[in-house]
Amino acid sequence: MKEEASNFDDHAFAPMVSMEMNVGMFKSQWQFCDRITEYLSDILGQGHSDPARYSNFLSVATNELVELAFRSTGEPGRISFDLYRSATFNRLRIAFPCEEGSDREHARARSSERQPILGAASGYPVESDGTVPLANLAAIFRAAIRIEKDGTRGIQIIADFPSTEDFQ
Repeated sequence: MKEEASNFDDHAFAPMVSMEMNVGMFKSQWQFCDRITEYLSDILGQGHSDPARYSNFLSVATNELVELAFRSTGEPGRISFDLYRSATFNRLRIAFPCEEGSDREHARARSSERQPILGAASGYPVESDGTVPLANLAAIFRAAIRIEKDGTRGIQIIADFPSTEDFQ
């Protein structure tokens, strides 16, 4: 990525949408991942010359991050999905509770977890075990993706996607 994504507290980001739900409800049905992804991707596509193309392309990465949150949380509490926009980036932030005693090393380890294959015909780099590394997703989408500690009992996944439409 040519330009560094701003810090989360940067006031250049304007809120677009915020959605929150109980972790138990979220984890009760895998289909929530698809529904949340579709909703967030549609909003990310707004304001682009080809909104369907942009939202469809980013739905792949958004889905992987929503599914990562689905697999990573087991603690009671709330999970939130927030979208922000700046002049050059769209930001997705997913915050959820995690195991007590987690620290920054735990969050860093999760950021390198392997993700399920995106699809046999996707053309994305695939590891020998049929997975796509999170770092590869960041490279494919020219995004800054990081996982950080959120308070004392939480994790947040933050992904900054360039708002330009020159994806290949």
